[in-house]
Amino acid sequence: MTPLRTLLVGGAGAGIAAAAGLPAAALIGSSLAVSAAAWSGLGVAVPNRLRDLAFAGIGVSLGSGIKPSILDDLTTWATSIVLLCLSLMATIAVSVLILRRMFRYDPETCLLASSPGTMSYAVAVAQEGRGDVITVLILQSLRLLILASVLPIAIFVAIAPPAAPAPLMMGAVASVILVLAGLGLGTQLARLGLPAACLVGGMVLSGLAHALGLASGRLPPPAIFLCFVITGSMIGTRFSGISGRQIVGLLGAAFASTGTAALVSAGFAYAAAQFVDLPIGQVWVAFAPGGVEAMAAIGLALGYDPAYVAVHHLVRIVFLIIMLPMLLRLVARQPED
Repeated sequence: MTPLRTLLVGGAGAGIAAAAGLPAAALIGSSLAVSAAAWSGLGVAVPNRLRDLAFAGIGVSLGSGIKPSILDDLTTWATSIVLLCLSLMATIAVSVLILRRMFRYDPETCLLASSPGTMSYAVAVAQEGRGDVITVLILQSLRLLILASVLPIAIFVAIAPPAAPAPLMMGAVASVILVLAGLGLGTQLARLGLPAACLVGGMVLSGLAHALGLASGRLPPPAIFLCFVITGSMIGTRFSGISGRQIVGLLGAAFASTGTAALVSAGFAYAAAQFVDLPIGQVWVAFAPGGVEAMAAIGLALGYDPAYVAVHHLVRIVFLIIMLPMLLRLVARQPED
């Protein structure tokens, strides 16, 4: 009953957020509601298979934005991708500095807690004795929750994304086939160790189907809403089994490091937007230091180019997986204060 209860709580939160007129309401409302339930001690859980199904569904909708000109787009985005990588190093450096100097955590804990979009990898490394695993888990979870809740509102209020025309909706049969096929491909990719495997699987198959004229449009709105509710609920379950006292004790560090990193990423996003001539909000979502699934969902909900957002977050994950071991060796040589 725990998964059903979790989805009911997440669905109720999504409904309240939608009634309040919030942007990305399903994601914001469900993540906050399930997080609150977890903090109160209520058992919450989202089965891995259901989570993967939702990620595949989001991937299918992202893939609907992939055009035959994607290779030309990648060439155009080269400057943006380079600035993304520079932004990553800057946001990690700023976040580590804040956690180290203001909150006195050890260097490895600071680095693992500051690496955006690599939560599972960071926690796994911490469990091997590199840093404090509970601090890394809570700070990574709080950063994801803060960004998923605040970023859409900040963009909506400060930038006001343009109203996009109503997208074409895919038929029910095509939707089911593509989501299940994306889930199957994602399962195989996950066995190879690919991050965000089900989202990538859904996006690749959907992109191919759209490019070849075999499908057109996104998933129907109720299906996308459900995928967002599941994704937001999954974010909230990160706090399951963590005491409210532990969370409160790390709130200051989470807001300071996440807020500063978000502002740094916004500065790089503004610079990149000038080079690629794209909306600043779209670039900021692509540069924001959050999880790929949640940030892709935000970009989709706000009507931005899904291919641009997804490609940048996937590049970020690959870049971090390559860089993080080298950075860990570097900080391991730093003397303790």
